[in-house]
Amino acid sequence: MQVASHQLQPYQFAQLDASSEVTIKNGNEEGYLLLLQGKPIDEPVVQYGPFVMNSQEEIQRTYQEFQRSQFGGWPWPSTDHVHPREHGRFAKYADGKLVEKS
Repeated sequence: MQVASHQLQPYQFAQLDASSEVTIKNGNEEGYLLLLQGKPIDEPVVQYGPFVMNSQEEIQRTYQEFQRSQFGGWPWPSTDHVHPREHGRFAKYADGKLVEKS
């Protein structure tokens, strides 16, 4: 994929100026484009692992809270991020309610 005069490889990104016109070209193969737009938040951003906060101190407090409580815990017997395929679709809520789909 070519964005303006820059050739992009799969899974690369390009940051564009919303006030400028740009040409996007895709070759003969099928391609997908994810176009996002947003305004700057004009706040400091600090990231560590999955946590994003405004300061290193907030990150440290959040990480400590996560280590202490896991934000409510993980209610399943293992830490795997998948469940058996034969289990089907389900949602388990914080109050213990289980909703299963067939």
